[in-house]
Amino acid sequence: MFDGDGPHKYNSAGLPFCRLTEGGTLAQQVLVLNASFEPINVTSLARAVVLVLKEKAEVLEEAPIQLRSGSRSFARPHVIRLTYLVRFPRYEARKISRRALFARDGYACQYCGSSSRLTVDHVVPRSRGGGSGWDNVVTSCAPCNSRKADRLPAEIEMFPKRKPRPPSPDIFITVAAPSHPESWVPYLGRRAA
Repeated sequence: MFDGDGPHKYNSAGLPFCRLTEGGTLAQQVLVLNASFEPINVTSLARAVVLVLKEKAEVLEEAPIQLRSGSRSFARPHVIRLTYLVRFPRYEARKISRRALFARDGYACQYCGSSSRLTVDHVVPRSRGGGSGWDNVVTSCAPCNSRKADRLPAEIEMFPKRKPRPPSPDIFITVAAPSHPESWVPYLGRRAA
C-alpha cells in the first residue's frame, strides 16, 4: 500500500503516489502491448503507471486527464508498450474458459445460431476420445447439445457452422475489457466495441 506523510507520498516501491486531477481512481484499464506491438494484456491504471515509472514500459496513447504526484504530473496512459519482449504461451495453449469460447463463437450456437441457453459442446464427444482443446469445443444451445448428446457430427448430421479453432489474439482482450477506448482500436486491428 501507499505510505508516507506530507505533500510527497511514496509507495513501497519508492515511486510517488499518484491521483487523478479530475477525480476517479487508479482502477481504470490500460491496454498492454508486447515490445513487438502485439496486444497481450489489459492491466489496471495503477500497474501501468508503475511500469512506466520504472521504465519497463512506454506510453503510446494517453488520455487528456493528468495524473499528479507531489512533485510532478504526466498524462494518464491508455496504451503502453513493454520495453522488453515477453515470452508467453501462444493463444492455442491458453486455458479455455466459457467466456472466451462464447466470444470466439460470437455468442451463438454453432449448430442452429440461437443465442439463448448457451453451453459448451465437444464436437467429438469425450466418451469417443475427443479432447477438450480449442479445436474440439464449440458454443451450443442447450437443446442442440441435448439432441447431439454423445454422438459424432456425422452420425446425427449436425455439423458446426465453423470449424473449431484457437481464438484470435484479441478475443482475450475483448473478454478482459468488453468496452474500451477508441485509442485501443489501431492496436487491436478491429472496430471499437
